Amino acid sequence: MPKTRPVFLILVAAACLTLVSEGAAQKTKLPDRYKKWLDEEVVHIIVPLEREVFLKLTTDRERDLFIDAFWKHRDPTPNTPENEFRIEHYRRINYANRYYGRSAPIPGWRTDRGRIYIILGEPNDIQRIEGKTSIYPSEIWFYQNKDSLGLPPGFNLVFFQEGGLGDYKLYSPAKDGPQALMPSYLGDPADYMKAYEALREIEPTLADVSLSLIPGESSSGWGRPSLASDMLIQRVENVPRSQVEERYAQKFLQYKDIVDVEYSTNYLDSDSLVKIIKDPSGIYFVHYAVEPRRLSVDAYENKYSATLKINGTVTTLDGRMIHQFEKTATVNMDEAQMKAANIQPFDLHDLFPLIPGTYKLSILVKNEVNKEFTSLEQTLVIPGDSPPLQMTSPILGYKVASVDSAKKAIKPFQFGTRQIYCQPSRVFTKKDTLAVAFQVFGLTPQQKQSGQIKFVFLKNGQPALEKNRAVGEYGEFPYVLEEFPLADFLPAHYNLKVSVIADGRELIAGPEEFDVTYLEAIPRPWFYSKLMPETSDPLYAQLIGSQLFNAGRVEEAKAYLEKVYRQKPDSADAALALAQAYMALGELVKIPPVLSLFLSPPQPPKYEIYFLAGQVHQKLGEFARALEIFDQAVSHFGINASLLNAIGECYFQSGKPKEALAAWEKSLQINPNQPEIKKKADALKEKK
Repeated sequence: MPKTRPVFLILVAAACLTLVSEGAAQKTKLPDRYKKWLDEEVVHIIVPLEREVFLKLTTDRERDLFIDAFWKHRDPTPNTPENEFRIEHYRRINYANRYYGRSAPIPGWRTDRGRIYIILGEPNDIQRIEGKTSIYPSEIWFYQNKDSLGLPPGFNLVFFQEGGLGDYKLYSPAKDGPQALMPSYLGDPADYMKAYEALREIEPTLADVSLSLIPGESSSGWGRPSLASDMLIQRVENVPRSQVEERYAQKFLQYKDIVDVEYSTNYLDSDSLVKIIKDPSGIYFVHYAVEPRRLSVDAYENKYSATLKINGTVTTLDGRMIHQFEKTATVNMDEAQMKAANIQPFDLHDLFPLIPGTYKLSILVKNEVNKEFTSLEQTLVIPGDSPPLQMTSPILGYKVASVDSAKKAIKPFQFGTRQIYCQPSRVFTKKDTLAVAFQVFGLTPQQKQSGQIKFVFLKNGQPALEKNRAVGEYGEFPYVLEEFPLADFLPAHYNLKVSVIADGRELIAGPEEFDVTYLEAIPRPWFYSKLMPETSDPLYAQLIGSQLFNAGRVEEAKAYLEKVYRQKPDSADAALALAQAYMALGELVKIPPVLSLFLSPPQPPKYEIYFLAGQVHQKLGEFARALEIFDQAVSHFGINASLLNAIGECYFQSGKPKEALAAWEKSLQINPNQPEIKKKADALKEKK
């Protein structure tokens, strides 16, 4: 081996290192340009949740990204360079400011006509009624073909210049009434019909819309306007909300610090499903499915592909990280497969083991093709051995297939010797056969012999089907799988309750729900499934050991991690995990033999191993060996504050204050916010 360089010389050589201070403090006041965007430019189309999220952002960069996401979410043709919605929106604002602010002391976008114009655009027709002393100046706007906005096929909106001066006010048949349109009307203000008749004599066209804004709806026989017109006005005001799926704004706020900038503006909605299945080995597996609204692909010479990055985290309810994973799913298709995929949803299926506890699951799926992301969040409860009587949540599938017993890999939603084909939406046709699959644990031998599994289907709260079957009839118990033809199920929403009956009482029960559609057929998904090796693989002992370690159950973790290390002594990950457990338990002398193999070639260097090994020798008082290992770490990975702090401590404890001070001062250059290190460095300076 070549002779290593003294660490102190490396520190001196790095003295020219320059630092960049952290950014300025967060601004507490919304800058003018963002205030203008929020309170003027999009005030009529932004929905409350979007506004709430925008006001929670703390940097201009975040605000710019949100504005980008805001417009992208409304883009009718996202695959083209132009955003037609945004272009049209600013055209409407400019038009409103030019034409509707003339008669009012406020800009056009703030007027009633300006607001409606910005929301609905150009009317199909405008009738203006002016120059009559017995009627306030009025305008009748007629719209049609707005069905896609949830509005009637044709409708009117009326504006009138109340008092004959200033801005035009949006007219409400119920709140204003025909009498509000006539300046000299002296009749009973509560007698709408008399006012209507008076208006009809003056201006029949205006009278026709004064009681109802909806053509063909007659109000003349009711004595007052119908409420349908005011409901129409409310629906017009709510058009921006009806056109926006607010969830993207929540996801932007939730993931803005996690996903890359290029993804943060492109949230894609999805359906998801999470189920827990206990393996015969006793390991609980979390099975999950994510079904994004669409799957964008790259095309090259009639070949199509997409690369999905999957990042998952499992944390305790108080935020402690228990499990993390990162996977890549590469989807490749030929032209025929692509044509089929165009009419089918895409489902990503995966699974992972998890120790007992209550957790928060978060899964982020990023599509590298178009920089979109979607997510799954759910609370998980893994019961362990308590309580002894348990039932897993039912899985509802549309197809069941046998699993090839020769293949040992575990598939997502594998249920014993069967594969359950399921979909997050849980929608079925009358031609389908519904598969109901779940597990029951903890029955006594007598309960297994005399007990029954009961299935009750409810439609609108009323029984639609009930079936009982003896527990002993299920040959793979504790796996319970029952199939129900849906030919006699009317299209509707159904609730299912499965329960175990024994000893004359209900021991345990679990719910699920599904829909039967009126459609003859629905497209079933094509799958990308991540497989896991059979449970004898040491991978599981390492995963469970690491999860136990992260949960603070270090003694339990050690048993699993020692087993893995015995099976894979040449695995750096296995060695590091075991060494960390020994470190946490204070069993320091066991660590050097575990890590020694990975501190010299031909093993690829791993920073965590070097740092931990150096710490161990330092704690054992072997400062020369610790500095030698830290020196190797600097050679491989360069300088960082943590390494410099450890080096300084070694020098200090070995009676070399000058070298210790040099290390700590360099660490403070890298990260000035280290009060304890600064205190140590200042103390050494005072002794000079």
